[in-house]
Amino acid sequence: MSAARNNDEIEEPEDSFQLFDGRQSPTAAAIQRGCARLLTAMNFAPVTELTLSTGRRADMMALGPKGEIIIIEIKSSIADYMADNKWEDYLDYCDRFFFAVTPEFPAEELLPDDVGYIVADKYGAEILREGAHDGRLPAARRKAVTLLFARMAARRVMRFLDPE
Repeated sequence: MSAARNNDEIEEPEDSFQLFDGRQSPTAAAIQRGCARLLTAMNFAPVTELTLSTGRRADMMALGPKGEIIIIEIKSSIADYMADNKWEDYLDYCDRFFFAVTPEFPAEELLPDDVGYIVADKYGAEILREGAHDGRLPAARRKAVTLLFARMAARRVMRFLDPE
């Protein structure tokens, strides 16, 4: 393989994902579970904690049956949302972007109007707003993100099957 990299490629970051790493609150875990159930019901394949080439880690990314890419940013509280200044960095890596929050979260008052939002608990989730962001990723970026997604997901399965 050539040492030169094509400008359309996205450098593959190290995957530090651990099933239980102690960083996620019970509320965030419940939102994640509900969103995973929703995405699976929509025929999307979700992956959690996916690090992009920028070094930013998306809480959830899902790949649809037609290659569409969704990123979900989980917000477990108002303080969690207010401390976030990175979510806009994800817009260049997805077709659709959503915040996922608890039913008690004041989404209509706090979340930007141009992004989607999902209400979730550990039993399920519902999309309450689609949002205006419809990324329409350039072909080279879509391919790179899809390959990153597939390779990270496959590596995680392999680490589960052969932890040593």
